[in-house]
Amino acid sequence: MNKNLEEIIKTYSCKNHKELNDLLLSYSKDSLISVFNDLLTLYINDKNSSTIREFITVSIAGYQHNTKKIGFNGFKQTSIGEAVNCEAKPKNFSTSDFADYKNKIRKGRPSSLDGGGNFTDYTWARLKKDKQAKLNMLFSGFIDGQLVYILELPFNDKEFVANLEKQLEAKFPNGDEKGYYLRSASFNFSNYSMSKELRTIFVIDKNKLETFKDYLRRDLFEFLLKKAI
Repeated sequence: MNKNLEEIIKTYSCKNHKELNDLLLSYSKDSLISVFNDLLTLYINDKNSSTIREFITVSIAGYQHNTKKIGFNGFKQTSIGEAVNCEAKPKNFSTSDFADYKNKIRKGRPSSLDGGGNFTDYTWARLKKDKQAKLNMLFSGFIDGQLVYILELPFNDKEFVANLEKQLEAKFPNGDEKGYYLRSASFNFSNYSMSKELRTIFVIDKNKLETFKDYLRRDLFEFLLKKAI
C-alpha cells in the first residue's frame, strides 16, 4: 500500500477531522493524485466487497443505486412512472491470479468471466418473489477493475428462470423446507445467451477486448466482439 495512503487511512480512523485536513493539505497535488489512484485500485479490486463494482454497473445501466443491504441493488422509473428494479451481478478477474497460475504459484486456474453469477440461500419462495417483481438482471465483468461489459436481461426470461427452477427442483423436489436453503443458485452466459430480450449496455472497445480474450469464456467473448466498436 502507498505509504501516504496508509498514513491517511490511519489518521482518518484514529484522529479528528482537523488533523486529517491538515495532513491532506501537507501533500502536493501529485501526491494526492497518486493516493487517490491507489485507493480506487484497492477498492475496485477488493475481493471481499463488490460494492463499487455494483455501483458502477447499476449507475451506467441507468438505475439509481440502492446503498441499503435490503432490497434490490437499484431502481428507476419508466417514462410512464412505472418502477423497475435491478439486481447486479458484477465479477472481477485478476490478471495477477492468472499469472500466478501460469507460473505454477497458484494451483487452480482463476474462473474466467462467463457472464455468470449466483443467488445465495435461494428458495422457491425467493424465486416466486423475484418473478413477481418488476426486475431486470445486470451482468457485468471487470478485469483488474476495468469495466469490460454490462448485459441486461429481464429476470423472467424463460431460459434464465428454467435454470434456477432446475436447481431448486434438485434441492427441494417437494417444495421449501424450513431452515434449509439452496446455498448457491448459479448461472452463466449459456443460460440466457439466446434470449431475444438480452441487451448490451456496455462493451469495451474492440482492440482492448481482444487483448482480454484469454480471460473470458469463449462464447461470451465472441458475443461481445460482435457488439464492440
